[in-house]
Amino acid sequence: MPSPQLYIIDYRLHGEPRTFIIRLDRLDNAEAWHWASCDAGIGIIPKFGREKIRKVSRPMAERYGVTDVTWRLSGSKPGQSLEDPATTA
Repeated sequence: MPSPQLYIIDYRLHGEPRTFIIRLDRLDNAEAWHWASCDAGIGIIPKFGREKIRKVSRPMAERYGVTDVTWRLSGSKPGQSLEDPATTA
């Protein structure tokens, strides 16, 4: 079982830059878009870790003004994103 790590997620909400830190076992682009939407007040944060909720997708988040979502491991420099370049679009 992987141990949780701290990740920094940067995004823009209606053009204004936002940043927050989250502790998760793993993070990928889809999860980053969902959690950025939650931070923006769009997505639903599950009450229990095992509760299944519908994730906010990138197109849905963009409809509500969330853009430019990037993420990195805490302690890394801005611009050193861990996102997979093959899935970034």
